[in-house]
Amino acid sequence: MSNQLRAVTLTHVRYHKGDQLGHFLAWISLVPVFISLGGFVSHFLFRRELQGMFFALGLTISQFINEVIKTSVQQARPETCILLESCDSHGWPSSHSQYMFFFATYFTLLTYKKMGFLFRKQMYLVAFVVWPLAVLTMYSRVYLGYHTVAQVFAGAGLGVFLGGVWFWVVNNLLRGLFPVIEESFFGRWLYVKDTSHIPNLLKFEYDNARAARRHSSYKRAE
Repeated sequence: MSNQLRAVTLTHVRYHKGDQLGHFLAWISLVPVFISLGGFVSHFLFRRELQGMFFALGLTISQFINEVIKTSVQQARPETCILLESCDSHGWPSSHSQYMFFFATYFTLLTYKKMGFLFRKQMYLVAFVVWPLAVLTMYSRVYLGYHTVAQVFAGAGLGVFLGGVWFWVVNNLLRGLFPVIEESFFGRWLYVKDTSHIPNLLKFEYDNARAARRHSSYKRAE
């Protein structure tokens, strides 16, 4: 067994003491963690939408591909990795950039296609929140010294490519299987569903919730 120690880098982000911008960007650098744990875990617990579940699956596959490439290429991080204690991992391509640009690409296409809760009017959210967060995350990895410019751009480019390809795969090849998954033992046991065929899901659920209030069979037993 080796005596060398390694850190779990999931939330291990360093910045220079007194650097307010660095402090802000360190938190920005954790956005992928917040999306994974706060966003997709909450989505599964409370929504259980197949579109969201395959979105999360795509991000997982993307990160696996990232690790395979890093292990194969083995390009070192910038020299600042010594201070950051991150030289024991490879830098090309940036996994944070790849994650965020995959997320932004898939989210944009999902919004444009008006699936689930998302509507084309919400493209403002995409333009002024999602993409700026992706760009800031990419910038944070360079500013904080974890990656070179080339490494973050490689991750961003790969993320856009994989996000677009996975969206096409899900919505052209796999979406036909959604009803089968819904009716399977797994789907019926966990209440997994697909609502991407409903044009305005928010209004649909609102109307049905109000209608159910008038039927005694839907009311809770006191």
